[in-house]
Amino acid sequence: MPPVPADPALVHPMPGQPRVVLLKPLITSPLIEAGDFSYYDDPDDPTAFETRNVLYHYGPEKLVIGKFCALGEGVRFLMNGANHRMDGPSTFPFPIMGGSWSEHADLITGLPGRGDTVVGHDVWLGYRSMVMPGVRIGHGAIIASGSVVVDDVPDYGIVGGNPARLIRRRYSDADIDRLLALAWWDWPLPHLTEHIRAIMSGSIDDLEHAAPGPAQTGTPAPGNPRHDEPLNEPGPKRPAR
Repeated sequence: MPPVPADPALVHPMPGQPRVVLLKPLITSPLIEAGDFSYYDDPDDPTAFETRNVLYHYGPEKLVIGKFCALGEGVRFLMNGANHRMDGPSTFPFPIMGGSWSEHADLITGLPGRGDTVVGHDVWLGYRSMVMPGVRIGHGAIIASGSVVVDDVPDYGIVGGNPARLIRRRYSDADIDRLLALAWWDWPLPHLTEHIRAIMSGSIDDLEHAAPGPAQTGTPAPGNPRHDEPLNEPGPKRPAR
């Protein structure tokens, strides 16, 4: 019998573990996108992810999360709706309090934003890390627990702290290019299922030997784009390295 892939359509993929949810089948907001198998782990109602973990999200900016991402308990995304004016003596949003103050609503509309918040594929966000508006996190990155991410994170970078700083890269530039070209997260699910061990614990050589050919994918295998090209689904551009 051939290996059986996991089901990306299950909200709760782990029997007896309601604290773990897959985000793609859970999300209803058109302003949030998540790729297959990206999950959130929280003992306190993980199904409320859209309202408890994605804050001040009024649009039009989107939160885009790639495939195979692991989000630890308490991860938060602050969106552009949290912005206040900073070009005058006070940052207080008087118009939202009502009365005649509301006549000055133009002072809090059209504030500059930083665009979509983008998390690449195969990203691990640690316990209670926070991602600020407009940040772009590269593929294969690791965000340390408690970090506050205010700047873009490179592919396969490890960052930590408040504000988060680059601690190191997981691989050399040449090996990162090889990994991005392989783009294992885009492999057909049956093929990926046959090579889980290479993906989790193998070398890059092992991964290259396991990679599907064009006949298996149905298309040429150019891999994922560089930072100056658009990212394949879920759609946004990758951060600069």
